[in-house]
Amino acid sequence: MHRTGRGSRPGAPPVGPSTPLATGVGRRRVRRWRAVPLTAVLLALTAGCASLSDPARSAITERTSDDRPVREGGTLTVALKSEPDKLDPTLAETLVGRTVFAAMCEKLYDIDRSGKIVPQLASALPRTSDGGRTVTITLRRGLRFSDGTQLNAQAAAASLMRHRYLPGSARATELAPLKSAVAAGPYTLTLHLSQPYVPLTAVLADRAGMVLSPRAVQKYGKNFSNHPSCVGPFTFVERVTGDRIVLKKDPLYYDADRVHLDKVIFKPIPDGSVRLANLRAGDVQVGDQMDPIDVRSALTEKNLQLFASPSLGYQGIGFNVGNTRGLGQKPGKIDTPIARDPRVREAFELSLDRDVINKVVFQGMYAPACGPVSPKSAIAPAAPGCPGRDLKKAKQLLKEAGAKHPVRLELKVSTSPVDIRFGQVVQAMAKDAGFAVRLAPTEYTTMLQETDAGRYDAYSSGWSGRLDPDGNIASFLGTRGAMNTYGVSDPDIDRLIAEGRATAGEKARAHIYADLTSRIRDQHALIYLYRNNNYVVARKDVAGVKVYDDGLVRVKEAGYAR
Repeated sequence: MHRTGRGSRPGAPPVGPSTPLATGVGRRRVRRWRAVPLTAVLLALTAGCASLSDPARSAITERTSDDRPVREGGTLTVALKSEPDKLDPTLAETLVGRTVFAAMCEKLYDIDRSGKIVPQLASALPRTSDGGRTVTITLRRGLRFSDGTQLNAQAAAASLMRHRYLPGSARATELAPLKSAVAAGPYTLTLHLSQPYVPLTAVLADRAGMVLSPRAVQKYGKNFSNHPSCVGPFTFVERVTGDRIVLKKDPLYYDADRVHLDKVIFKPIPDGSVRLANLRAGDVQVGDQMDPIDVRSALTEKNLQLFASPSLGYQGIGFNVGNTRGLGQKPGKIDTPIARDPRVREAFELSLDRDVINKVVFQGMYAPACGPVSPKSAIAPAAPGCPGRDLKKAKQLLKEAGAKHPVRLELKVSTSPVDIRFGQVVQAMAKDAGFAVRLAPTEYTTMLQETDAGRYDAYSSGWSGRLDPDGNIASFLGTRGAMNTYGVSDPDIDRLIAEGRATAGEKARAHIYADLTSRIRDQHALIYLYRNNNYVVARKDVAGVKVYDDGLVRVKEAGYAR
C-alpha cells in the first residue's frame, strides 16, 4: 500500500490497476452479491490454486528480522494493505497506522523480538506503591521531539492526560484507571490510579505510551494528525491521502547513528497481488500484511524474502447488537433478528466452518480461532474447543427464536480481493442455514467510520492484538469501551474485565480470562473465526527490517544491504 526506495521510479504510479482502483481511499464503493451455492463458491475459489499440501507452505518458518549490515542512505517504500486513519496516537485505531507510528512515534515501552516488554522512552520498568495505585516512571534524558522541543516528565504527563480524556479518544478505555499524571521531577512521571492496574505496562507499550510534542499539540490542536511530532527515527514530511505518507530521517533523534535510510514512504495498495507486482518491479521494497496466496507465490521468487510471525490478534464477524449512538455512548436497542436474540447469532456461527474458511480463503496458512486471547499470551486460558458446523442445530435455533425465514442481513467487508472472497464463503455457508446475506464491500476507512457510528448489521471485524489479554477485550466489549462498535452491554463481562485488570498472578488471571471468554462466546456478538499470521515480503536487497508478534514493520535500522 505504500512505496519508495532504490529501484523505484520517482513520481511513477504503482504497477497494477489504475491508482483509483488500487487505493480507492476517500470514496465509498458498495456492490452486493446474491448468495450462491456453497459448492459453486468453493470450486470457483479453489480453481487454479496449488494443492493445499503445497510444500512451499510447509517450508514457512518463523522469521522476525534480517540482521545483515546495511549501507547509508536511500529511500524505502513500504506498501500497506489499507489507508491509515488519523496520524494522531490518541485517536488512531488501525494496524497500518501503528506501522507508520513505529517509524516516527516511540513509546514509553516497547516489545522485543521475544515478546518481552522493554523500556524505550522510559529508562526502566515502572515502580508501583500504595497497593499498586501509584506508579512511578523515570524517563531517558536528553531526548527531543522532531520539532526540537525537549521531552520531559511534563510532556509525558500531558500526553497521557490527553490520551485519557480527549473526547473521542481510542485510548480512553486502555487508560480508564488513570486519574492523573504529574511531573514529580524533570524526568520523573507519577501516575495516580483509581485501582491497581496490572496491564498498564503493556498498555504503555503501544499508542497510549506515545509522547507527543506539547508545542505541536498546542499549535495545531485538532489538526495535530496533519502535523504529528513525536520522538522517533523519522519525522513527518507530508501526507497525500490515498497515495502516500512521507517521512524523513530525524537528525534530532537520540539514536540517529543507528538510522540508515534518508526517507521512508508508505503507500496504500489494498490488493495483495498489486502489492506483489510492485515488489517484483522494484517500485516498492516492503509489502505489509501479504495475503497467503501471494506469500506462497513470493516464496518462489529469488529476489524476495519473507518475514513471518504469529499474530496476537483475531479476525471474525461482529454484529451490531446495540450501537445506536456511536462509540463511547450508552448502548441502545436495535430491532433486527440478529440484534434481538443471541440464538440467531449462534445459528449464524453454527452455519460456518472455520477449517473450510481457512483452507479455501487463506490457503490453510492461518489458524481457526474462537476466542479473543492469543495462544502467544503468557496468561492465555486453556484453548476452548471451537464449535463445528452444525446446520441442524442452527436451523433449530432459528425456529426457537421465531426468526422469519430467511433471516436477512448486510455484511460489510473491505474492498480487498481476499476480504471479498472471505465474504463470499461466509455468504454461501450462511445461506444453507437460512440466512440471506448481502455483501457490501466498502472502502476500509469508510467502513471504520460507518461501523463506529453503528450504521451496519454485521462486518468483517478484527484486531491486531496485544500481549495482555485485556488489550484484546476491554475496549471492544466493555459497555462503554472506546472501540465497542458492537454495542455490547453485559454486566458479567464488565465485572470480569475489572477483575482481570486488578488481579495479580498469571494463574489467577488465566482463570478470569477463561470465564470471560466463555461469557463473550455466550453473547455471540463477535464471532471469532481465525487468527492470521504476520506475513511481510521484502526485496532481498533490503536488510535490517524487523517484524515481531505485534505485526508492526520496524524500519528504524533498515536499509539496503551492503
